[in-house]
Amino acid sequence: MSHHTDAALSNGDDLDVIVIGGGQAGLATGYHLARRGLRFLVVDAGPAVGHVWRSRWSSLRLFTPAEHDGLPGMAFPAPAGSHPGKDAVADYLEAYAARFGLPVLLGCTVRRVSRSRDGFAVETSRGTLRARQVVVATGPFQSPVTPRLALGLDPDVTQVHSAGYRDPGDLPAGPVLVVGGGNSGRQIALELAASGERQVTLAVGTEPPTLPQRILGRDLFWWLTRLGLMARTADSRLASRMQARGDIVVGSPLPALRRAGVDVRGRALLADGREVHLEDGAPVEVSAVVWATGFRTDYSWLDVPGVVVDGRVVHRRGLTDVPGLAFVGLPWQHTRGSALLGFVGDDAEFVVTALADAPRESPRPAARPA
Repeated sequence: MSHHTDAALSNGDDLDVIVIGGGQAGLATGYHLARRGLRFLVVDAGPAVGHVWRSRWSSLRLFTPAEHDGLPGMAFPAPAGSHPGKDAVADYLEAYAARFGLPVLLGCTVRRVSRSRDGFAVETSRGTLRARQVVVATGPFQSPVTPRLALGLDPDVTQVHSAGYRDPGDLPAGPVLVVGGGNSGRQIALELAASGERQVTLAVGTEPPTLPQRILGRDLFWWLTRLGLMARTADSRLASRMQARGDIVVGSPLPALRRAGVDVRGRALLADGREVHLEDGAPVEVSAVVWATGFRTDYSWLDVPGVVVDGRVVHRRGLTDVPGLAFVGLPWQHTRGSALLGFVGDDAEFVVTALADAPRESPRPAARPA
């Protein structure tokens, strides 16, 4: 904790900005706030910067190459073309916060944010903080989602969400089912199959679009950036089509999983005891299930009416209709890269510039749901 952080807690003075969330979105926002000379504090519930990354499964690797993984002002310290693992990302975020002296208050859970006479009151596990403006940078991975069919499994079947899975040693011997055909489900299924200790089945519902990691000798993201696809704005026709098709899987095509010994099956429909029934045939018997079934956002602590409607943030490129309240790190906040490590800095700069230049009370343009 920096002197700046101690002072913010001890002297009771209002801050210019409180940033909620100390991951890549919060740190990129902090970098730009520091450059503007604003008095701010980043608060995060975790015990260390990068904790969320360090807590993911052991073999997790970014699908963006290192040259596209840097935050503003500091390149990612890995060779171009390499795909850093989760601990390298956590180390980088820790080093980033230290290099720029960003004031991060750890172990600080936000319980409620509400409007106050001069801005916002942020009630936390460490006391109430006040600021003229608030940036929510909690990211898209907040509350793990487990489908209701999990309730049908016997108590002695080990169940873990991908958010809590670390490595094959977490699971008992015997057949394991991974539910979810996105990037996480495929990476975890491959890791389990490579351990060679158990039969692995992957249940895939609607198959998402899959792109190879390399095309004509170049990394996929070399092409996406050169062709301008990463910069297409969320309201463009192409971006609308991309959003409608859902998340893209990079690498890990299903034929490669089959070659690795993974039994790729259809959607999981029903769990009964130690069996899970799939839509494409016979049920599978399981000793463990990994639910790679995604996350939902949780803004129950955000007590500011009109900002979250039906679970979606209403905003215009991160700016809400509530003066002084903004978001950074939302999926498709402005472009396909808005929630990705190496691209979030552009949105952070836009939001910080708008907040820094805004009058004390200013109406916002009409916002849209995200």
